[in-house]
Amino acid sequence: MRGWRPATEEALYGPRGFYRRPEGPAGHFRTSVHASPLFAGAVARLLLLVDEALAHPAELAFVDLGAGRGELVDAVLRALPAEAASRARGYAVERAARPVGLDRRIEWLPEPPPGVTGLLFANEWLDNVPVDVVEVDAHGVPRLVLVDAAGTESLGEPVGGADARWLETWWPLTGTPAGPLPAEGLRAEIGLPRDTAWASAVAALGGGLAVAVDYGHSLGARPPFGTLTGFREGRETAPVPDGSCDITAHVALDACALPGGRLLSQRDALRTLGVSGERPSLALASTDPAAYVRALAGAGEAAELTARGGLGDFGWLTQPVGIPNPLPVPPQGPLPETKQPSP
Repeated sequence: MRGWRPATEEALYGPRGFYRRPEGPAGHFRTSVHASPLFAGAVARLLLLVDEALAHPAELAFVDLGAGRGELVDAVLRALPAEAASRARGYAVERAARPVGLDRRIEWLPEPPPGVTGLLFANEWLDNVPVDVVEVDAHGVPRLVLVDAAGTESLGEPVGGADARWLETWWPLTGTPAGPLPAEGLRAEIGLPRDTAWASAVAALGGGLAVAVDYGHSLGARPPFGTLTGFREGRETAPVPDGSCDITAHVALDACALPGGRLLSQRDALRTLGVSGERPSLALASTDPAAYVRALAGAGEAAELTARGGLGDFGWLTQPVGIPNPLPVPPQGPLPETKQPSP
């Protein structure tokens, strides 16, 4: 048996890993990218805001980190106006092999390209950066959770070192009113590998904006029993590290944030970028029925992307590099100011 982090690494990215399967992520779950072309359109508008903040560089990069089969980077490049498109260059960062038929203008890479300027966008990437899981034992001691290929768990050694310091800072397993010790069975996911991965991705950007989009939680509202789960063929399932399913856990985005980072919901981010779920006027139905039907369909897709209890609850972590944050602050303001990750 071994910890969830190495088990997940092999199950997702090993030679027979889930993310190397030919059907790709879209064969098992639906992301904002797959829900509507409105999402790519909004990201393209964000890229244009970054372009303006960078004073229109000769090469404008769009880096799709965790690109799946390249759906987002392809759609974003197609959504750009002609002048920006003539300077734009797409990079798809993914461990799986390049899909057949992808636009040859898009470079396929295993790591983010160093030194480019533009927009780095990581949509549902951090939740698949493998993490270890800990559980509090009967004596109040947080221990590493071990797992075998069938998904059977047992408790291993006490957590120590940098992992213990991260838990103390970002996910303290606090006691109950009945006693000072942490309660038996409380669980947490150690997000330190995600902090490191995000810092590395941001460091690769020469200038512009880095954005991470994921389901997440914040300090003070961590789920008491963690979020580790699996997905297979569109349904949530038990996480089994044998390559048969996706293995994912929500992200402590506040811990990932670097100085100057800003957190907001997808609902607010997309509305700021012009995606609205408002229904079209009924008057349009009488003057232009076809346009009304198109507008109604678009409103439905926008509503899905911004829905409470659904995709709208995703967190957006925006991290400017060498420029002011080009994404306007929503009318109600951003989420609470982020803190610097623990060392």
